[in-house]
Parts: sequence; C-alpha cells; structure tokens
Amino acid sequence: MIKVSILYPYREGGRFDFDYYRNVHMPLAAKRFGATLRGWSIDAGINGGPPDTKPPFVAAGHFVFDSVDAFYAVFTPAVAEELIGDIPNYTDGGNGTIFISEIDTLGQVEAAA
Repeated sequence: MIKVSILYPYREGGRFDFDYYRNVHMPLAAKRFGATLRGWSIDAGINGGPPDTKPPFVAAGHFVFDSVDAFYAVFTPAVAEELIGDIPNYTDGGNGTIFISEIDTLGQVEAAA
C-alpha cells in the first residue's frame, strides 16, 4: 500500500481553514478518487518537537491507495486541476508539497501490564 501526503508548511500569520479542508476539500478529493481510495486522514500541526516551538507544517492531508499506479489512474489532469483550483478556498500558502511513500508496517502498542 502507498500513502500520498500533501504537506502544507507552517507560516506565521498564514491562513488555513481546517473546517473547509476537512468538510469540503478532502471529501471532494475522495469522491474524485472513487473506489480505488482506501482511506484518508488529515493532521493539524501543533508543535515542532521541543516545547513551545512552531510546527514545520500547519497541516497534512493523507490518501491511501493499493499502489502508485492506482493513484495515478485516478489523479487525472482534470482531477488535479479541480483540486488545485480549490486550494485558495482553504489556504493562502500555496499548493503544498506532495510526498508519496510506501506503507511498510502498522504497529500496535500493547497495554502495560
């Protein structure tokens, strides 16, 4: 399985509308990706590691597919144009950075005895 992540850098004073991103943009993308999409999630940046530091990213959106080919089959030029055209509705920070990764494992944490 692969994950397609879109990372939006943190900018002091930048605008990112999480309600719009969560309730409009991501469901729109999911609808366009159709049955090949295995799941999606979003992250809201809250910290950069050390206490009281800014996060490197204000947000990240993630989409899971069976393969890179499955993603590219649904991420057509028309879909890309529509989704990119929607970006100004939720951020003034540009398109973000796309990162495609292979999901290797998902670990589980066992409860302490």
